[in-house]
Amino acid sequence: MIAYRSVEVQGLKIAYREAGDISNPTLLLLHGFPTAGHMFRDLIPRLMSRFHLLAPDLPGFGQTELPAPKTSFYSFARLTEVMSGFIAALNLKKFALYIFDYGAPVGLRLALHNPESITAIVSQNGNVYEEGLSPGWDSMKVFWAKPTSEYRESLRSAFTADAIRGQYVTGTADPDLISPDGWSLDRHYLERPGAEEAQLDLFQDYGSNVALYPKFQEYFRRFHPPILAIWGKHDPYFLPIGADAFRRDNPSVRVEFLDTGHFALETHSDEIARAIITFFDNDVLGKTEGGC
Repeated sequence: MIAYRSVEVQGLKIAYREAGDISNPTLLLLHGFPTAGHMFRDLIPRLMSRFHLLAPDLPGFGQTELPAPKTSFYSFARLTEVMSGFIAALNLKKFALYIFDYGAPVGLRLALHNPESITAIVSQNGNVYEEGLSPGWDSMKVFWAKPTSEYRESLRSAFTADAIRGQYVTGTADPDLISPDGWSLDRHYLERPGAEEAQLDLFQDYGSNVALYPKFQEYFRRFHPPILAIWGKHDPYFLPIGADAFRRDNPSVRVEFLDTGHFALETHSDEIARAIITFFDNDVLGKTEGGC
């Protein structure tokens, strides 16, 4: 059974999905832009017999409350603070991370704060290496260095129905096989009052994540968490070289490529579930003192 719950964290109602026996290894599923915990709707049933699964909606996304946008709230540091509160509220002591897109900098900031809590990392198109950023990020790098209101306004084009659908179908073999449910729900949530401003704040703050890449990489070298980097190899945003780069800091990392795009779970949830189970059976369980 999948339960749809909420918990109050720092005055916010955080919505989350939960499935699986709490005696099993816990896997915290962190979504990206522009989606929410519903992106894991196909993966959770495939893993729930083996794992305790938690998929929260980050503030500003999905069913979680949408605080009024303000500069001090919609930053990746603030999202991480809220997720730290979520972890504390659910009394999680040891857990693995599934990080995708925005979930990567949030999850790895959590790891920097409490490295002893992290038992393993599954990075599905969760980039943390500069070489993994496609050329499409070049204009954003200029914006982070010298923000302008004009460029910020131009970023609203990312919220159109066509742009959101494009994130799902670009790089897939047959776009007609991709369900419209995911991007339609994403668009619905983006239509909430204040949602676009919140997302623009996060776009503007994304450069703070790139600035932390060296610290994330140092964390890999120092703590050697087991890592599975599983990538849609036709992702237009985060290139396959970003998956291969994990090997530089952790030679034992598992790297797998899938013939799809950014939202790999839309086409390859079976393959990703099998890879996660194999990864835990071979690289994680029995090797982590105290379990997961």
